[in-house]
Amino acid sequence: MMMTCTRLRPSLSHLLSVRLLGTMSSRMVAAKAPDLLSVTLAFEDPSAFRVKSWGELLRALGIFQLCSFPVLVNHCGKLMSVARTLLGRRGFSFLLRPTLYTQFVAGENESEISQSMEKMSLLGLRPMLAVPIEEDLGESTGEKRYDDNMEAMLECVRMSHSNAWSKDPMMQLKITALLSPELCVKLTTLIEKQPYDVNLLVRAMDGEPINFPGLGESEAAHFLCGLQRLNKIAEASVNKVRVLVDAEYTYMNPALSLVTMAMMKKFNKDGVWIWNTYQCYLKESRSLLLEALHLSKNEGFCLGVKLVRGAYMDKERKLAEKEGHPDPIHKCWEDTNDSYNGSLDVMLDIITQNPERYRIIVATHNEESVRRAAKRIEELGIDKDEGSVCFGQLLGMCDHVSLTLAKEGYAVYKSVPYGSVDDTLPYLVRRAQENRTVLQGIRKERDLLRQELWRRLHLRLRGGS
Repeated sequence: MMMTCTRLRPSLSHLLSVRLLGTMSSRMVAAKAPDLLSVTLAFEDPSAFRVKSWGELLRALGIFQLCSFPVLVNHCGKLMSVARTLLGRRGFSFLLRPTLYTQFVAGENESEISQSMEKMSLLGLRPMLAVPIEEDLGESTGEKRYDDNMEAMLECVRMSHSNAWSKDPMMQLKITALLSPELCVKLTTLIEKQPYDVNLLVRAMDGEPINFPGLGESEAAHFLCGLQRLNKIAEASVNKVRVLVDAEYTYMNPALSLVTMAMMKKFNKDGVWIWNTYQCYLKESRSLLLEALHLSKNEGFCLGVKLVRGAYMDKERKLAEKEGHPDPIHKCWEDTNDSYNGSLDVMLDIITQNPERYRIIVATHNEESVRRAAKRIEELGIDKDEGSVCFGQLLGMCDHVSLTLAKEGYAVYKSVPYGSVDDTLPYLVRRAQENRTVLQGIRKERDLLRQELWRRLHLRLRGGS
């Protein structure tokens, strides 16, 4: 990936100094880790699940047991397609709604969503609503569909803001729901050769007719429409809801980052309302984060960072092999962990200096990274509940981590998709296939659920409550 504008490229000495800062922080924390780990943040206590009903406990246990079989996760799309054909639409919905759907989706309408969110709020968790809309190459559907998607996202902004589910609401946004993936790929190719200035996109968002170098007339018109759709969503959300823009595939990410940086330049003048996502399984993730930090300083906007490991590893590697490109993914899990923890340390050190202009959501199910972040927050004296640092996990997963963090006073968000079974099924299948290593590695959560189940059965047999 290339940065958005070469004239804003940070000096080598600047990048090295920030890299060194992250590396030094990593080593300091690693050296102190044995003394810092607490019993609470070992995430070994099944009592975190005492807030769950019998039905919720049994449902989660059953689903996680099924998820432990790779063949089911790898072929879940085909299996669901066959089940839908055999059972019909109503029968399939009847089967899915009380099981997978209820585990991972908040509901179909505002009433159902509110019910789920109010329960989450009572547990100290905050919702991050996610409209389950996205596109990949070959799936483009035309301006009318993109306008409809925009309306769905504006409704997400309204729901997130108008309901008192939690303070400081967040929502997720995928740019490919508003702008064709084909155009994003072309833009990526163009800015590798001739970088666009973010200010050009800001002017386009303001309604100025802009000539984008390298784009044909229809492409430029679609790009302008897409930017204005994003502008409407950002205008509706500023000072109300924080919008976290998702990263996607490397063949379009530079374009997505360019657009996101333009949104930040326009809307993040006095606060962090638009955020970008950094995928730490990519070899270039640290340099991309450093470039964003430098750009935000030079252009005078606040920076929000959603830090993830990444979910498209298999597809990225297959595509790189097919096209004869170097593998963009770190060669091993340890390198990805080092990348994640190093970027985390860089952000935490910067937030300590200026918490009003920089924010991060530590979006991971990795317990070690969560512990590391929590301990650094404590060391650096960062306010746990103020919001400059928060944690994020997926709805229906990693509850032993989310609930424990919330109990300890940290700001914890759950990524919450919503919609009908038909609307959310493609989203769920895609997420299951992208996160299958996570799904197959939930043995610890499954064991803790089982311990809580046995505790309740033991009490029941003894006549307890």
